[in-house]
Amino acid sequence: MKYLTSLLVILFFFNSCKEQPKNVAEIKEVDYKLELGKAALKSKFENDSITIWGASIVKGQDNLYHMYYSRWKKDLGWAWVTHSEIAHAVSKSPFGPFEHKDVALAIRDASLWDGLCTHNPTVHKFENKYYLYYMGNTGDGVVTGTPGKIKLNVSHRNNQRIGVAVADNPNGPWKRFNTPLIDVSHNNQALDALMTSNPSITKRPDGGYLMVYKAVGKKKKGKFGGPVVHCVATSDSPTGPFKKHDKPVFTAKGYDFPAEDPFIWYEKGKYRAILKDMHGAFTDAGQSLVLFESEDGFDWNLSKNALVSKLEIHWEDGTIQKVDHLERPQLYIENGKPIALLCASDIKDKNGVLQSFNVQIPLK
Repeated sequence: MKYLTSLLVILFFFNSCKEQPKNVAEIKEVDYKLELGKAALKSKFENDSITIWGASIVKGQDNLYHMYYSRWKKDLGWAWVTHSEIAHAVSKSPFGPFEHKDVALAIRDASLWDGLCTHNPTVHKFENKYYLYYMGNTGDGVVTGTPGKIKLNVSHRNNQRIGVAVADNPNGPWKRFNTPLIDVSHNNQALDALMTSNPSITKRPDGGYLMVYKAVGKKKKGKFGGPVVHCVATSDSPTGPFKKHDKPVFTAKGYDFPAEDPFIWYEKGKYRAILKDMHGAFTDAGQSLVLFESEDGFDWNLSKNALVSKLEIHWEDGTIQKVDHLERPQLYIENGKPIALLCASDIKDKNGVLQSFNVQIPLK
C-alpha cells in the first residue's frame, strides 16, 4: 500500500509538470501588453502652415515607408470636416523623418460623395495590391467662425461615408470609386442611419476581412443625431460588399459616445483593438488610449493591461510632453509584429489655438 501511494504521488507530479507549459502560455496571453518606448524628435511630423492629423504607414516594394496623412491649411482653423485631404509622405524608416511627396486623394467633383473632403486614412497591403481606406464627404464647403473657434459644418459632418482607393503601387495612381464602400443604412432605426466614418480593417485568419467603423444613428433628436457607436462588418474581399452586423461594440454603460478611432488587428490568436477612451469610460485615467481584445471580432472585452497611454508623449531627450489630444492610433505592423504606434496629437499655443502634429512612437 505504501509503494502504491508513492507511485500515485509520482504520477500526479509528472502530470502536473506536463500541463505546466499550457499554463505558462495562458499566463503569457493574459498579460499581453502594448508598451510604448520613447519617441525620437525626428519622429514628429509637423508643418508651420499646414495642420497635420492622423496618419498610417505601409512599406513599399521600393523599401521606403509610405505614410498617408490628413492635412489642411492652418489658416482655415480646425476645418477637418470641410477641407481635409489625404497626402503622401515617404521615409527610409517607419520612425521618420518623413518628407511630403504629393496628395494621394485630392479634391474632386463636389457632386461626388467624397468630392470635397478625404480624412482619417488607414492603409494596408493585401496580396499584391494597396488599399487606402478613408472617410470622405461633400457639402457646401463653408467654414464659419474664427481659427480658434471654428463651427462644425453639420452638412459635411452628416455626409461622412467610408471609402477605399486601390493601387498597384503606394506611389499611386489611386483608383477611387463613385459610391461609398460603407454607406448609411436606409432603416431609420439602424445604428448607422445618419453617417459612417473612421474605418479600420484586418484580414481574418479563416479567410475574408473584418471591419470596425464609427456610426451615428437617428434615434436621438437633433441635427447631430445619435447615439455614436462602433459597428462590425465582414466581407470576402477588401473592396466589399460588406455585410453589417447589427450589434454595437466598445460600449460602456452610461455613455452615449465612449470610444473613438479604433485600430484593429489580429495577433497571437486574438483580434485586438487600440482606441481612444473619450472620457475615462474604461479606465480611471480619463481620456486615454486603451486596449481591447476579442476571440471572434464581434464580442470585444477590455484587455487586462488596458491602459496604453495617457495624454502625454515620452521623448528620447527625457522630456515628457503633456498634450491636449492623443488620437487616431494606427499601428505599423511588420511580419506580424507591431513595430510603431502612430498618433495624431496637438497642444495649444499662447493664443489658445491648437497646433497639431503626427508622431511615430516605437513599441517595446
